[in-house]
Amino acid sequence: SLETALDLGDGLVIIQELGGGQELFSSSFSCLRCGFSFEEISPRLFSFNSPYGACPHCGGLGLTLEFDPELVVPSPELSIAEGAIHPWGANPNGYYRQFLESFATAFNLDLNKPFQSYSLKERELLFNGSPEKIDFRYRSPYRGRIRNYRRPFPGILNILAQRYKESDSDDIKAQMGKYMLSKPCPACGGARLKEASLAVTVGGRNIAELAAFTVKEAREFLAGLSLSEKDTLIGQQVLKEISARLGFLLDVGLGYLTLDRSATTLSGGEAQRIRLATQIGSGLTGVIYILDEPSIGLHQRDNARLLQTLMKMRDLGNTVIVVEHDEETMRQADHIVDIGPGAGEMGGHIVAAGSLETIAANCFSITGDYLAGRRSIPLPDRRRPLPEKKWLEVRGATANNLKNIDVAFPLGVFICVTGVSGSGKSTLVNEILARALAHKLHRARGGAGQHREIRGIEYLDKVIEIDQSPIGRTPRSNPATYTGVFDLIRGLFAQTTESKMRGYKAGRFSFNIKGGRCEACRGDGIIRIEMHFLPDVYVPCEVCKGQRYNRETLEVTFKGKNISQVLNMSVQEALELFSAIPRIQKKLQTLMDVGLGYIRLGQPATTLSGG
Repeated sequence: SLETALDLGDGLVIIQELGGGQELFSSSFSCLRCGFSFEEISPRLFSFNSPYGACPHCGGLGLTLEFDPELVVPSPELSIAEGAIHPWGANPNGYYRQFLESFATAFNLDLNKPFQSYSLKERELLFNGSPEKIDFRYRSPYRGRIRNYRRPFPGILNILAQRYKESDSDDIKAQMGKYMLSKPCPACGGARLKEASLAVTVGGRNIAELAAFTVKEAREFLAGLSLSEKDTLIGQQVLKEISARLGFLLDVGLGYLTLDRSATTLSGGEAQRIRLATQIGSGLTGVIYILDEPSIGLHQRDNARLLQTLMKMRDLGNTVIVVEHDEETMRQADHIVDIGPGAGEMGGHIVAAGSLETIAANCFSITGDYLAGRRSIPLPDRRRPLPEKKWLEVRGATANNLKNIDVAFPLGVFICVTGVSGSGKSTLVNEILARALAHKLHRARGGAGQHREIRGIEYLDKVIEIDQSPIGRTPRSNPATYTGVFDLIRGLFAQTTESKMRGYKAGRFSFNIKGGRCEACRGDGIIRIEMHFLPDVYVPCEVCKGQRYNRETLEVTFKGKNISQVLNMSVQEALELFSAIPRIQKKLQTLMDVGLGYIRLGQPATTLSGG
């Protein structure tokens, strides 16, 4: 009878109790009051990388691309008739342009006045439209045919979104993408998961709220979790594993990171320490661990935690090799190897090896000089006075863990933003200040972190962000091409007597285009041999012997050096060769000034360190 009732009632059945009362039951995971239901709970339901758990609107990204009014109207001093709607231009015959004109007539909007003079209500109408249907006549620019329509105007932003969605052309999508910004998904609010996933809670928190905690907060929350005897029995082992992993992250000084922090926003040092914490959790012994500058981005307060973790790994029976400049790390090391004495051509020698005392006592070691106090970096006697009027102010900064702060930066001076790891330095400078300035000054894509306003932008004309991202992603990119000095060098070679006699232009000395380069390797100097199931092998080109250019091009020389030999020079050597050419000398001198005299002009960008 129960099975029959459930079948007829689509999974719902009312049970009549002996006392006269009734109770409604469901055979599925559904709420009897609102009807909301979801499938049987499994781990995949809580993963935004799985279609079973991901928000269907944003696909589990937590962000959606939306057209930004400021990018769509980059010059509000223009009128719509003059082309203020940048994606449409000033074309008066377009379908949507005629539709907009009819809409403007119906709602008494003047398309000939500057866009910035519209009221907020008028801008809302233009951007988001109105459900009210309007009549408009469309005249085809090709045949002159006239058609009459009656439909609601969807708004400029919705029209652009529809065109972007329906277009099959990558070029059109790329062009329209310039007017879009990433914004939190309106369906999940950035939580990445579907409604059913967020309906399940532990201790009153769903998985997205728990993931928004910092490592430290998450551990405290789990430690204070009050569970029933049955739930404690079920979750005991899981909670133990989670707490242990969170403890490892705390030990390496990453208690300030939120669990849902995107990996792309982590610094090199943070990513390295996360991998370190994973290795600690594995509890392996007899392993060699190699760490490349793990103290990057770490405050001195947190250095001790990192060193304790490294020593804990050593005490398990492992070998820990650290490449580092940090004094505290050197003082804690059991054995130090100092390589030098200089960089590039001047380096490559073991200057000293042994204990801290051995290194400090070695007068040939630059590192030992600083450890022993024979050398030091002097503090400046005076500092530049602060400007009276020109200040850049960030007001109401509340992104991530910033507590609604106001910060003023004096302009025209050298500013240092410091504080313990996780206090909000990168959020303030990189996510709010740099992005907001790039958006205002260069119309750059990407939204800035939450803040109220920025004052003093009128004193600036550009913003340049310098980080450790590679200067090129292929071996063809090198210091000479990136700095632009190679264009000047090629121009110089084109002006030699030999080049003029042969009719060579500057393009002849480029290894990226046909003409002067070796066609056997296409200017790479090396040939890639695919090994299928093994890593690819690179061998020098047999035709040019790794010189990148053909024989005719290499016959042209400047002061006895051909273009291939120039690319193989260090910056210091090239500076001597081109000392009489001011434009080239200036760029090379700048590289020398920042301590890069040892790198080679043609050194592939992929072989350069982040620094």
